[in-house]
Amino acid sequence: MVEIKTISTSEVEKALDQGKQLHLIDVREDYEVAYGMIPGAVQIRMNEIPAHLEKLDEDKEYIIVCAAGVRSEMVCRYLLENGFKAINMEGGMYSWSGEIEINL
Repeated sequence: MVEIKTISTSEVEKALDQGKQLHLIDVREDYEVAYGMIPGAVQIRMNEIPAHLEKLDEDKEYIIVCAAGVRSEMVCRYLLENGFKAINMEGGMYSWSGEIEINL
């Protein structure tokens, strides 16, 4: 069983406020991201992750975001099992209180 690292929303917000470059992947559906995403995050819907593996960099650490943290945990497990570095953002967007950008 693969151990999944987690990061809190406040840790992500602090890192972004400090200007750190994070590699955020939002795995929510279109109707969910319509309400906002973390600035700089890239949307790759959960069911599309396998088709995007070749576009990901094994040397980068990805923070995976969903609505509540359940789907992102599943995606983290999948990425880790396929040789990528992934961290689950605990609580997902439901716990996010930082800035969002809306891309309609």
